[in-house]
Amino acid sequence: MTDFIREGRLFRVVGFDPSHRQLMLQSDALAVDRTTTRIEVYIGHVELMFLKPYYRNGLHIRRATAAEFAVLSERHGIPADDSAYTWMLEPDDGGSFVVGGNPGWREAEYELMGGREYLYDWSKPWPPEFPAESGTVD
Repeated sequence: MTDFIREGRLFRVVGFDPSHRQLMLQSDALAVDRTTTRIEVYIGHVELMFLKPYYRNGLHIRRATAAEFAVLSERHGIPADDSAYTWMLEPDDGGSFVVGGNPGWREAEYELMGGREYLYDWSKPWPPEFPAESGTVD
């Protein structure tokens, strides 16, 4: 299993498209935390989510444990079949979760992005002409 862990960065919810059930989270390069990259996280096929608008200390996206899923299932009526698609967003039972497809992420040096506004820009080819990393949470 591959988790997505980025500690010490400010992430924010930048969009949710209800007609396509797509959630986007983003962390920009900030002088205050001495970061130089932009990170975007995409989760599609969203069925249910409980989010904070900001994650000031970073993200740790991982599959919910059996115990966590049992609590969420009882509290929110999540079907047992969705246990494999329930993702926690914080390391220590912060309560934020998403029921949806496997989260994907992309990261690139902000200065190298040029005129590109987003890493998840479906109108542009991937990989881009500048170096970027990407992955999926399994």
